[in-house]
Amino acid sequence: MTVHFIGAGPGAADLITVRGRDLLARCAVCLFAGSLVPAELLAVCPPGARLVDTQHLTLDQIVDELTAGHRAGHDVARLCSGDPSVFSAVTEQARRLDAAGVTYDITPGVPAFAAAAATLRQELTVPGIGQSVVLTRIAARATPMPPGEELASLGASRATLVLHLAVQRIDTVVTDLLPHYGASCPVAVVARASRPDELVLRGTLADITEQVRKAGVQRTAVIIVGQVLALPGCESHLYSAARSRTAPE
Repeated sequence: MTVHFIGAGPGAADLITVRGRDLLARCAVCLFAGSLVPAELLAVCPPGARLVDTQHLTLDQIVDELTAGHRAGHDVARLCSGDPSVFSAVTEQARRLDAAGVTYDITPGVPAFAAAAATLRQELTVPGIGQSVVLTRIAARATPMPPGEELASLGASRATLVLHLAVQRIDTVVTDLLPHYGASCPVAVVARASRPDELVLRGTLADITEQVRKAGVQRTAVIIVGQVLALPGCESHLYSAARSRTAPE
C-alpha cells in the first residue's frame, strides 16, 4: 500500500488533475486541510473512507495517521492545497515516512499562483519586461527565511514576485519592496483564487495596503508584484516570422 501526496489544486474542485482524482477515488483514508480543500473534492473518496481533517493536528499526529492507514493495508491520500512542490510541508512528512519504511509517491497539482495568474488573464513572463518569477513568502509567524532570501534582498532583482502566506503583513511587503520597485509598480492580490468567492484587488505599491485592509483580506491570498502586470512587452522570438524553423544539419 502507498501514501499518495496529491496536489488538490488552488480551490476549485474541478482543478485537481485526472490522476489525482483517480487516486483519491481509490484511497480508503484521506487526510486534508479542512480550511483549504473543498468539500466537493472529498465526495470523490470511496464510500466509507476515513476522512481526517489535519488543520488542527501536529506533524507527528499527521504522520501517525498516514502510517496507521498504510499498516492497515490501505492506500492513503494526503491532499495538499495547490501543488506539493511549493509550501506544502511534504519534505518533513516524507522524511518521517522514509524512516518508518512507508512508501509514498507525489502527484502534482495546479499551484495557487497559476490560478491567480489565470484569474488576472496574465502571463507572468512577458518578453522584454520580465522573464523571471520568484515564488516566496515572508518570515512572519513562520520559520525564518534563509540568509539572502529576505524580501528586501529578493526585491533587488526587480523580477516578478509572487508571495504566498504574506497578505496579513502587506504593509511589510510594501515597505521592503518600495526602494526597488517604486510606488507606481503594479500589484495584484488574488484571494481564494478559482473559488466562487474569489476576490481580486489591483493597485500599486502606493495604495495596495489600504485596499487589502478595506477588503478585509487576511488569508488564502497570493500577492503578485511586477511590471508584467502593466506593460505590454515585445513580441516573443519563439513565434517570430524572422526565426529560422529549419532544423540545423
